[in-house]
Formats: sequence, C-alpha cells, structure tokens
Amino acid sequence: MADAIKVGEKAPDFTLKDHNGNDVTLSQLKGKKVVLGFHPLAWTGVCAEQMKNLEKYYDRMTELNTVALGISIDTTFSKHAWAKSLDIEKTPLLADFWPHGAMIKSYGVFNDEMGASKRTVFIVDEEGTVIWHKVYPIKEVPDMEEIIKALE
Repeated sequence: MADAIKVGEKAPDFTLKDHNGNDVTLSQLKGKKVVLGFHPLAWTGVCAEQMKNLEKYYDRMTELNTVALGISIDTTFSKHAWAKSLDIEKTPLLADFWPHGAMIKSYGVFNDEMGASKRTVFIVDEEGTVIWHKVYPIKEVPDMEEIIKALE
C-alpha cells in the first residue's frame, strides 16, 4: 500500500457520488478548505459518531469557508439510508465503492486487512494542497475541536 499523502502535497482529485447520488469533485471545491473525513464502514458506532460530528459542526466549518465530506467504501444506497437514520442533511457522505476504495487508496489510507479505510482526516486548503492530516485509532472518534483549530 502507498504511504498516506503528506502535508504540503497536492491532494489527489476525485469525483465520487454522495449519499443523494450527486457527483462531488474535489477540484470543483477550489476556493474552499475541505475536510476529508475517512471512516471505515457505515452502520458502525464510532463511524456514526464521526459523521454526526461533521454534521454538528457544519455551521462552524461554513464560517471557516470549509466543506466537510464523509468518505467510506460503502455503496451510495447504504450511505443514503445511513444518512437518513443519522439525520444527516447537510454533510455529503461519499461512496468509494467501485472500483473498491480507489479514491481511498489514492490517499494512501486503505486498510488492506479490513478492506476499508483507516479512520483518517485530511484538511485540504483552498488551492488543493494538504495542510493537515491525522490517522486516528480505529475505535477513536476524531476530535472536532482539534480539526476546527487546524482550520483556523
């Protein structure tokens, strides 16, 4: 597996479907910061908390000219049902289902043993460069205050 993209490197561009079937392309978000919230699998407790936190901090991130995206290997259909069950309405949950985890692999955070992503957050600046990155233990919810501080 490739090493994770490092701070200072250009973030690989991608287009993935969100939980509503809309295309989301990183390069089309140029001019905004982007939080890429990788989580292993939908329908699991820690991942649910991670995505609910992105939704909870939606307004604060908007104030900081930031878009947050939740990303996993699940299907669009699964992400749609999961978002509905979690009352996620504003935060796009992206499906990197096929080719299986290709976008996640391009960021170097695919866990071959699990067949899913590592729990990882990248922050991409307005020009498409990674400015912050952290891999979290699989059972740890990423600290939103830490992420907000990195955005400020």
